[in-house]
This record gives sequence, C-alpha cells and structure tokens, in this order.
Amino acid sequence: MTIQHPIDTRLPALLRGGEPLRGIFSALPSPAIVEMCAYAGFTFVIIDNEHGAADFETTEHMLRAARASGIVPVVRCFAEDIPRVLDMGASAVQVPMVETADQARDLVARVRYPVLGRRGSAFSGRAAGYGAFPGAGHIQRSNEGVTLIPMIETPQGVANAGEIAAVDGVEAVFVGPNDLAHAMGHGNDWKAPAVAGAIEHALRAVHGAGKCPGIIALGPKDEAHYAGFGARYFATVATSLITQAFRQAAQGGRDTPPPVLRY
Repeated sequence: MTIQHPIDTRLPALLRGGEPLRGIFSALPSPAIVEMCAYAGFTFVIIDNEHGAADFETTEHMLRAARASGIVPVVRCFAEDIPRVLDMGASAVQVPMVETADQARDLVARVRYPVLGRRGSAFSGRAAGYGAFPGAGHIQRSNEGVTLIPMIETPQGVANAGEIAAVDGVEAVFVGPNDLAHAMGHGNDWKAPAVAGAIEHALRAVHGAGKCPGIIALGPKDEAHYAGFGARYFATVATSLITQAFRQAAQGGRDTPPPVLRY
C-alpha cells in the first residue's frame, strides 16, 4: 500500500523551474475554498493568516484540503507562528514586512531543522504523520522541501531586496504592492510612478539574485508587465474574484461600478 506523505514538497523545484506560477490568496477560513482553488487550476494557494480569520485548527483543515485536492499550500503568517504552521504541514511560509537580510536569515533558521537551522523537533504533528514518518527522514524532507518566502513591503525592504533574495534558504521573494504604496505615502495607489519604480527595482533585484520574484497580478496585463522584470510567482485574491462575480451576477451579468457606500 502506498501512503501519501502529508507534506507537499513540490514548491522549491517549481520556484526554480523558470515557468510562471499562478496562485491565489485566500483570507476566508474555509477548506472548501481551498479545494475550489485547486479545482479551478491554480498551482498554489496562500492561506492568509495575516489578514484572515482562520484559527490554527481551521488552518490545519485547509492544509488537509490542499493536500487532498492537489494544490500547493503556502501560509502567510507572522514569524512567531512558523513552528505551528510547519508542524501542520505547510509547504512554505510567506512572512510579511521583511526588511533586511538578517531578518531573512533568522526566518530561514526558524523554518529549517538543525544543523541548518533551529526549528524545534517534534514528530507528533500532522507534518510527520502523527509519528508515522519521524526522525531523519522527516527532517531531510522538511529541510529540502519546505521553503520561506519573505515579503518586501517597505522602502527599506526594496533597498535590500537583492540581499534578502540572496540568503540561502530563500527560494522566492514576494513584493506586497499595497503595503509598499502606503509605506511610501501613496495610500493604496500602487500604480503611482514612485511605487511602480520601487516595485520594478525590487523584482529586478530578486531576479538578479537568481531567485523567483513574486507579486500580486490581478489579470493578464499585470502578469505580462511584471514578467518583464522577472516575476514568475503571481497571486490574485479570492475575495476580490468572488465579490466581482457576485456583483456581476446581481446585475444580471452586466459589468457595473461598485455600489455607493453609506456611512
């Protein structure tokens, strides 16, 4: 009998492979949404535990849904949550607001087991099959098949993008355009020339370091634009797609402007 291991280890090779990867952020605490993203054809899903409402138990169920449906699960989380998320079986952690190479090195150490890092060792959780896959095999699989994706979202991060990307153990770096725009004083206008220039600089620096640049891409035009700077790890946003589809359906299939809000 062949048993599927709980950890999907495809992502590092995909990030090194040269082909564009399409994924989706989901802040909705729903295993069903994860399955729907898989069946729609996305390569990866980013379970958003920075802005989403999922608790740890729901996150683990979402990781189960990802493994069952064949989509690679990344979890966006804070540094302090990395040990628990990895013990649940995440394929990668995507950590917000990384500004320096030293920060990136610290995060890599949290992701990797000794001697490569300082991740705490326990084989009782889902990632190790609740003890079915313990010991050296689990450690090797995790160190080789689980990765870190730092997020650059500030001017300091942009300035240090190449150094962050060059850290051993970082396979991709994701530029968060909305937070970057806010940090640069442009509100949510990440198409402003100064912000667009900073995004281009960061993506080119990551690509120049030999790593995979990532960015939000809300359509083919965004993808083509950012691909020109080396980006290959593209993510859209589940709630935006769902809301747009609902709005269109509510208007009989017509494209209409957003409703006027009353406060």
